[in-house]
Amino acid sequence: MTAPLLVELLTEELPPKALSRLMEAFSKNVFEGLREKNFLAGVAESQPYATPRRLAVLVSGVLDKQPDRVVERKGPAVNTGLDASGKPTPALLGFTKSCGADVAKLERRSGDKGEYFVYSSKQKGEPLKQHLAAIVEAALKKLPIPKLMRWGSGEAQFVRPVHGVVLLHGKKVVPGTVLGLKSGNKTLGHRFLGKGLITIKQAKDYEKILKRSGKVIAAFDARREAITKALDAAAKKLAADWNLGRNAELVDEVTSLVEYPVVLAGGFDPAFLEVPKECLVISMQQHQKYFPLADKEGKLLPRFLFVSNMQAANPKEIVHGNERVLRARLSDAKFFYDQDRKQRLADRLPRLANVVYHNKLGSQLERVQRLEKLAGKIAQLLKADRAHAERAAQLCKADLLTEMVGEFPELQGIMGRYYAKYDHEPTVVADAVEQHYWPRTAGGELPKQPIAVCVALADKLDTLVGIYGIGLVPTGEKDPFGLRRAALGVVRILVEKSLALDVKDLLAGARSQFPNGVIADGVAQDLHGFMLERLKPYLREKGFEADEIDALVSLNPARLDQVLPRLKALREFRALPEAQALAAANKRIRNILRQAGGTPPDAPNAALLKEPAERKLAEEVQALDAQVAPLLKAGDYTQTLKRLAGLRPAVDEFFDKVMVMTDDAAVRHNRLALLNRLSNLFLHVADISRLQS
Repeated sequence: MTAPLLVELLTEELPPKALSRLMEAFSKNVFEGLREKNFLAGVAESQPYATPRRLAVLVSGVLDKQPDRVVERKGPAVNTGLDASGKPTPALLGFTKSCGADVAKLERRSGDKGEYFVYSSKQKGEPLKQHLAAIVEAALKKLPIPKLMRWGSGEAQFVRPVHGVVLLHGKKVVPGTVLGLKSGNKTLGHRFLGKGLITIKQAKDYEKILKRSGKVIAAFDARREAITKALDAAAKKLAADWNLGRNAELVDEVTSLVEYPVVLAGGFDPAFLEVPKECLVISMQQHQKYFPLADKEGKLLPRFLFVSNMQAANPKEIVHGNERVLRARLSDAKFFYDQDRKQRLADRLPRLANVVYHNKLGSQLERVQRLEKLAGKIAQLLKADRAHAERAAQLCKADLLTEMVGEFPELQGIMGRYYAKYDHEPTVVADAVEQHYWPRTAGGELPKQPIAVCVALADKLDTLVGIYGIGLVPTGEKDPFGLRRAALGVVRILVEKSLALDVKDLLAGARSQFPNGVIADGVAQDLHGFMLERLKPYLREKGFEADEIDALVSLNPARLDQVLPRLKALREFRALPEAQALAAANKRIRNILRQAGGTPPDAPNAALLKEPAERKLAEEVQALDAQVAPLLKAGDYTQTLKRLAGLRPAVDEFFDKVMVMTDDAAVRHNRLALLNRLSNLFLHVADISRLQS
């Protein structure tokens, strides 16, 4: 008999940020456990459920008894199990004893390594009740729970205390004990709106019964969708928009906090709008899990939406209670903002000497002094205003000492911009104080104006050289100092802003700001390789093929602004009919040069060119060298490769008619020099020998 199987754990409030992850893992683990024990029939499916007070899964097509099956045990090889006279050896007798059978009942099978013995036996299927509790216990042990807790006098452990277990197969309770609790078919609904114990008569009716009798929307996705629709409707009624606070993680967290969501609207004193909107938004979202509202232009309104776990005929008291709590939060934010503006950002700088950046790298003040010099040098290279870049670098960490950033670390940089503007610093300086943290995420927005770019590069380069240089290299998934993010940030700024800066020089410049003996000597070279590793997945996301990326990155480019134009040129080149033959020829050239022990440093000598084919190739290489030089200088890599494609006939003829590794050492060396010059023409763009056919 097959029927749906319901497994539910009734718990104390589960951790909201982990709920969806626990739900998916629990559903998968139970399903896989049933599959391993052969209790699934046909195309079975699982439906996960999760609320603040329960984890559940409904699995369709579950058998009440395993099917009978044949179990096979592989024994020793025939030549090991039988001696020369054909009698069983101790090895074979030991195998038959462990199987509880005699030699006559064994079969012989042929395999890759010859014949071997097999014992087959029929095993009767066992009932679901014999295995289900153990399957559920095993599923719970595999959940991603960093810290377990005990409750009561028992030994059971889970992320939160468990008060009930439902194991229901169709209409039948499957007897068993999970976490010290006996299974049943009764559960509880909403903590306040439910009607006491609810009996689930059939597993398939779980979701419907909980909603009707328990005021619980059991399906996480259905609850999330209901919340999103209700937020949309409430915002529309107020002629407002909640996109300002539309945060997928917050919606998930709110979904994890309620069992029967009701969206309500509240308001606050418009006087609080004098505080920067970022402070108000983070106060509402982070502390209260509210959704701020804005007008069509994105201007913050003195209204907000929140999701209640209570349905009331008159929700006025619920609204007033939430408004009262928010008023206290916003009052704190306003107080911090007013207090912070009593002292200029610049006047806070001396106190940075008391803030440790890292015990091996000094204080935040020492770091700011390094940033000031480095940002100034980068500004010179980019022909930006050096004084503005140095001033922005000087002020960029000062807001770490403000009350607002102390309360909301996420606002560092953002508050610095507000306070710098209040202090009448130049707009480009104030903007750079915020934007020097950009991009904050892998795909985040880049700093917009040149001064911000200078300080952003300086900040990330200093972090990379300092942290990497004292040996704190990221390992595996661990990267506590965000070095991968910083490296990708530098890569994106240089590439997407098309900055004509040499990344090796930048790293060396950052290295020179540290005192002798603090940073490892080879850190600039190591970091260049580290950054190129970040470049590869970035380019894959741009749609380039792995061999195209390899053809460029293998050359260890230092001018990252040239990467995209060179790759685009390479993509157009490989579409040409000559591309495959030239790629193969370049591969052959690289192999010849490697086997010859390196690349000749000198140019080919025309007097030693004896064969017509080699003279022709030399003439064409020399002519093209002159033709592509201005194209390369102008960054026209596409035309460069198209011109070089014209070398194919001469290259083919050379390899058909000329013996490179001749016995005459002078001629051989000259031909190697010619091939090296030919190869270098392509290497100005990419190593086409790495292109796959």
